[in-house]
Order: sequence, then C-alpha cells, then structure tokens
Amino acid sequence: MKFSELYKILEKDGWQIERTKKHHIYTHPTKQGKIPVGKHSSEEVRTGTLNAILKLAGLK
Repeated sequence: MKFSELYKILEKDGWQIERTKKHHIYTHPTKQGKIPVGKHSSEEVRTGTLNAILKLAGLK
C-alpha cells in the first residue's frame, strides 16, 4: 500500500491533519491520540509501519 492510499483511509475514518513538518500529524475529533505519518505519498508503506499506524488509528 502506498502512503497516498493510507492518507485516504485515515481521512475517510475522520482523521484530520493537525500540522505538518517532516510528518503529517493526524488527530481525530473523538478518538484519543495523534498519529505521525511520513510524507512519502508515492512510496510503499512498510508492513510493520502500516500495521502500527492502523493499530493506533483503531482500524486493526
């Protein structure tokens, strides 16, 4: 999966970009926590990174 596809999944679930520097920092209006996601839209997300992000988002 590419980072651009991951961005769409997070945004569809209600996560929004709070700020951006080296990473996009996603926050959710009702869920707790912040999720840092790299800014590499055309690159593939490594499996471990993908699983960790989805777990933090409550999608896995």
